[in-house]
Amino acid sequence: MRSLQGLARAIDRLNESIGVTVAWLALALVLVEFTVVLMRYVFGVGSVKMQESIVYMHATVFMVAAGYTLLHNGHVRCDIFYAAASPRRRALVDLIGVALFLLPTCVLIAWAAWPYVAQAWAVREGSPEGSLGIPAVFLLKSIILVFAGLVALQGIALALHSVLRLAGLEAAAPTPADAAEGGL
Repeated sequence: MRSLQGLARAIDRLNESIGVTVAWLALALVLVEFTVVLMRYVFGVGSVKMQESIVYMHATVFMVAAGYTLLHNGHVRCDIFYAAASPRRRALVDLIGVALFLLPTCVLIAWAAWPYVAQAWAVREGSPEGSLGIPAVFLLKSIILVFAGLVALQGIALALHSVLRLAGLEAAAPTPADAAEGGL
């Protein structure tokens, strides 16, 4: 069981470090967007590469940090029963949710995206704007697979934490409702 706990914590650390790192892209995103607007409306100059970089950064922030969001329980959840449930029941709901919904969805996303991403890589797909744009649409599309992989990994960590909680080997994690009530 210690090795399961170690694996779950390693996945948690991976998504934590990725999420914290990728969060800095939000600042870059705002600065680039500001620069694009300033260049266009003040100086009358445009840059396709800068405009496309906004799409790349936006996709990276939201898709690559999805595992981080799951780690911090930030995804939308129907809290009607979950919030009032005991820690044991929450662990069971998390375990069942990961097994029946999260992991199959991640597998489906990866399976459906694979040909799309592979085709983009096969032709080294570039910008629809030609040489004016970023010649790396194939990398942008690859973020779909990164998303599915990181969310699936975090789902596995969530399932492992749930198993450990059900076995009484790990304390229940506080919920956002607990934090709002001063339970932290």
